[in-house]
Amino acid sequence: MLSGIKQKAIVGKDGKIELSTTELPEETVVEVIILIEPPTEKDETTYLLKSECNKKYLLKALDNVQEENLIYLDLD
Repeated sequence: MLSGIKQKAIVGKDGKIELSTTELPEETVVEVIILIEPPTEKDETTYLLKSECNKKYLLKALDNVQEENLIYLDLD
């Protein structure tokens, strides 16, 4: 009977991948299959909201837009 362990890992220097598990006794024979996740596009808003300072300013900007508290500039 086959059983499995699923782990995520990050490829390190020189392509090295380290996995650690206490579920397997020493000298257990295993077969390793590597599934590569597609790169994810970073959502700029999510990135900016990670910082509490940025989050504060972005939420204030949203409030200003909703209250129509805007400043218009003519760059010409």
